[in-house]
Amino acid sequence: MATEKSRFNRIILGIDPGTTIAGYGIIGIDNQNPLLISLGIIDMRKFDDPYLKLKHIFDRTLSLIDQYAPDEMAVEAPFYGKNVQSMLKLGRAQGASIAAALYRSVPVHEYAPRKIKMSITGQGAASKEQVAGMLVNILKFKSDDYLLDATDGLAAAMCHFFQSSRPTQASEYSSWKSFISKNPGRVK
Repeated sequence: MATEKSRFNRIILGIDPGTTIAGYGIIGIDNQNPLLISLGIIDMRKFDDPYLKLKHIFDRTLSLIDQYAPDEMAVEAPFYGKNVQSMLKLGRAQGASIAAALYRSVPVHEYAPRKIKMSITGQGAASKEQVAGMLVNILKFKSDDYLLDATDGLAAAMCHFFQSSRPTQASEYSSWKSFISKNPGRVK
């Protein structure tokens, strides 16, 4: 999507892996302002075979990459719970998305669920609804236009934007002149 690509400084694809429903969100960065491009789900409910689910995740992620040409992909790390089988299945789903990104040479960044929630709401234990509500407020889209899996994918993209947009630590700069010369787009 060349028109989207030329409009933004960079595009970030966020993925919330799942074995039944995976969520995705795509943001474009325009002069350090994140803007919503798309969000949705990858639905695997019609597949019984777990390997066909993985193929579908790979194919749909590849399709999103080909359509939106993201510069980076942010993915939520599998949450470690008491059920090891669930974690393994989630890891496979995550791996299918990561493989698609790597297949198209898109750099991948992984974030823990707690880190994502913290970056969006300021609380690592925030609910999915709180994260979605904050994203609606930040990106200004209608709250009835999303599913929680989709906003979880969007949250991964926003988390990466926040993490990668922080000014570099002050200790790397010897003066304000040094900071400005290394960060011309951050000063108006």
